[in-house]
Amino acid sequence: MRLKHVSLLIVVLSGLSACSTTENTPRKSQPIENTAKPTTDSSAQSLFDRAQTANPAAQFQLLYMARDAALQSQDWALLEKIAEMLSQKASVDHVQNALYLALARQHLQQYESALAILRVVEDALQSPAHRAWHQYLMGSIYASQNLPKQALPHFFNAADIVDDEKLVLIGLDEEIWQALQELSIYALDRFDRGSVLQQGWVKLAKYQQIYVGKGPLFEEALNNWQKRYVNHPATAIIPKALRSKVNLAPYQINRLAVLLPQSGPSERLGSALKNGILAALDENPIERVYFIDEMAGAEEIESQLSLLNIDFVIGPLLKNNVTKIQQANLLQSRPTLFLNVDDITNTNPDHYYFALNPEHEVDQAMLHFLSKGYQKPMLLAPQTANGQRLVERFKNQWKVYSENEPEVGFYTDSKNMADVVAGILEVDASKSRIKTIKSLFKNEIESETRSRADLDAVYILGDSTETRLLKPYLDVNVSTFAQRIPLFATSRSYSKSIDSTDKSDLEGLYFTEQPWMLPGLEQRQLREAYDQLWPEQADIEQRLFAMAYDAVNVIPDLKQLASIPGREFVGLTGKLKVTQNNQFSRALSWAQYRNKTINRIEFNEKPPKPLFMQEIAASTVSLLK
Repeated sequence: MRLKHVSLLIVVLSGLSACSTTENTPRKSQPIENTAKPTTDSSAQSLFDRAQTANPAAQFQLLYMARDAALQSQDWALLEKIAEMLSQKASVDHVQNALYLALARQHLQQYESALAILRVVEDALQSPAHRAWHQYLMGSIYASQNLPKQALPHFFNAADIVDDEKLVLIGLDEEIWQALQELSIYALDRFDRGSVLQQGWVKLAKYQQIYVGKGPLFEEALNNWQKRYVNHPATAIIPKALRSKVNLAPYQINRLAVLLPQSGPSERLGSALKNGILAALDENPIERVYFIDEMAGAEEIESQLSLLNIDFVIGPLLKNNVTKIQQANLLQSRPTLFLNVDDITNTNPDHYYFALNPEHEVDQAMLHFLSKGYQKPMLLAPQTANGQRLVERFKNQWKVYSENEPEVGFYTDSKNMADVVAGILEVDASKSRIKTIKSLFKNEIESETRSRADLDAVYILGDSTETRLLKPYLDVNVSTFAQRIPLFATSRSYSKSIDSTDKSDLEGLYFTEQPWMLPGLEQRQLREAYDQLWPEQADIEQRLFAMAYDAVNVIPDLKQLASIPGREFVGLTGKLKVTQNNQFSRALSWAQYRNKTINRIEFNEKPPKPLFMQEIAASTVSLLK
């Protein structure tokens, strides 16, 4: 069937331009060239300038031409001006013009206004092309905010309209494919329904996640897909986006070098890493592994790597040594999985960065608070550089989604913790009011201290000792009239050695932690063997063991993780993904102290919508009047 080609966006948005002038427009007025300055310049700006002095009929035509020219040249600021000027004309097609205005504001990152316009115009859409473009714009706004699950229903709606009406909407297929790649295999399953068109897209994305890097199996899956979904629009994606991944084979490693601290104050950390590496190699086909002291000089390290003919490197661990290695370009020609991050921008596609960053936990907690609908969290952190950095991280991320500032309390030591907690909860003010009232009466008055009621979550960023000191202060300072505030903490609050003797102090506390450190681990035999070999190891050493174990086992998946944003690796340290600049992000497990035991908790978390998507400005309604 013959397609109606829509050149870029012009036909979609302006296909009705020629007939959009109403009967109120004086159509028998003088020609444009008699009312505007003659010129051969047909640029958007020139046409817009000419429209300022033209008579009404000519002005309409010049503005329409300028609008299309601004779209072609992607001059979004000018397109916004033109659309705003046209919106003041009574005889303009306001629905059509609103789509232009929403498009301009989307590209100008005025997302709140763009979304408001699209929601207002939704019920007035008549043309199938306009409906398709409306849905496409809605999806694009969500996609720009890293919300692929919200974007895809709009993209699929646009795709169905385009397919039914035999239109072409350039850019839609690429947007669909990009959004699908952001989803995990489990999220893709939930989209594997709806129209045949939608199912074709989703199944192709699933095949990529399952078979990428598996050569012939991937080829076979693609061929079967093409036979099942003949003439599917994703067919154009296959040669461009998929064929290059058919042979995305894992790194073939025969000689592995591990850079870790084998001297100096961090030697014990290096020993923990070495144990994790060796444990992982028990079930790995790597032939040889060499351990090199990352504390050595750059020249010595380079000499050893060359002499040993190393084809893959893990490490170093310490941040300053990562910087040293990077600045000396020692590993430029070798695939490397660094065990920390530095401030140097990565430009090497074969370099990856795996760090146990506390920022990952802060981000995860913030998203959980938002998904639970918490409005006013309270953060308690030590007055240290690390504590301040994590608080700022939370606050900067939080303000994207909420207008409410979190309450923050910094403590310097155990002596002022009680004062910090009482001050934030405004217990001191309550006690002062009680004292004043009692002074007015001779008889004894029953009283109950009240704490502020607007705080709905507490997040502790202290270590295990600090957390055990803080929780009783929180328990006694929250009013008995108030609902109990849920308490959360990072993995720093958890210590296997301390918890082996006493868990009652933290009853009810939720915290994030590596699966390796929690009961109910799937790799139970590995945990039991570890506990027999190293029963007295500190928490940091146990976590580094898990990190090294994951570092070896994730190597076969590195290329796939970097190529497919939605793909994840489930390891001892959490669910791992590779994000921008080949840096790993982690999703840890949630657990809770309950009845003197530690219980894993599964939270059904949804990604929050940015603040501008939560409330649409009412003033935008006037755009269609």
